[in-house]
Amino acid sequence: MILSRENLEEIAAAVMMDFGKFFFQEDGSSGRTKPRCTPIDQLATQYLGLDVCFARLSPDGSVCGVTAYDDTEYEIVEMGVTRKLKLKRNEIVLDRSFIEPGNLRKLCGKRRFTLAHECAHQILFQMESNEKKCSCRKMYEEDRTYSVRELKSREDWNEWQANVLGAAILMPRNEIALAMRNSAKGRRLIRYGEWFTYPDRLIITMLCNLFGVSRTAITIRLSSLGYMEERPFTEYVDPLEVMV
Repeated sequence: MILSRENLEEIAAAVMMDFGKFFFQEDGSSGRTKPRCTPIDQLATQYLGLDVCFARLSPDGSVCGVTAYDDTEYEIVEMGVTRKLKLKRNEIVLDRSFIEPGNLRKLCGKRRFTLAHECAHQILFQMESNEKKCSCRKMYEEDRTYSVRELKSREDWNEWQANVLGAAILMPRNEIALAMRNSAKGRRLIRYGEWFTYPDRLIITMLCNLFGVSRTAITIRLSSLGYMEERPFTEYVDPLEVMV
């Protein structure tokens, strides 16, 4: 199933409206003026009915999360030794590093985005035709162990779609609009290469804290929604810099 960015935004909006009715007991017309963070753990477990657990997924931390559409096994090669991790249908496994001491706060944004990404895979799978679902589940053959590449996707397009949908669920378009209206007063943020002026850096930090995401995630999201203007670094002048 090939979907455009706008298709994915519409899916995210529909999911979040239905989740709002389910979790917040809203009718979709509450008229809120303050944005709120998506409770992604509750969306995954209570709304989507997925089981979320943690395990060591790779020797170097390069694999953050996996999910499968039917019972299967995931192969991990570490120091020349192969071990197998059982994956159940409707289960998401996140890397154990997310919950290790000292990482709960440090990796909070990364964990939330990874969970949203895996939820997006499950949502998109449920939208497939019955024929496509059966075909996909047949790939999980008995007595076969899968590599991370095979489990994550057979097409990079699927990963792009999961990234876009996951971001739109974690940082809904209407919530971003509220946040930007309150913090930036309708103006766009300006990025000079990788730099922002001090006032815009404060807004970025506030949005990261509000939505529970990383700086990278929020800047990509703002840019995709048209809330960011790109300018060359040569034009960068911080109004708070003092000339002596």
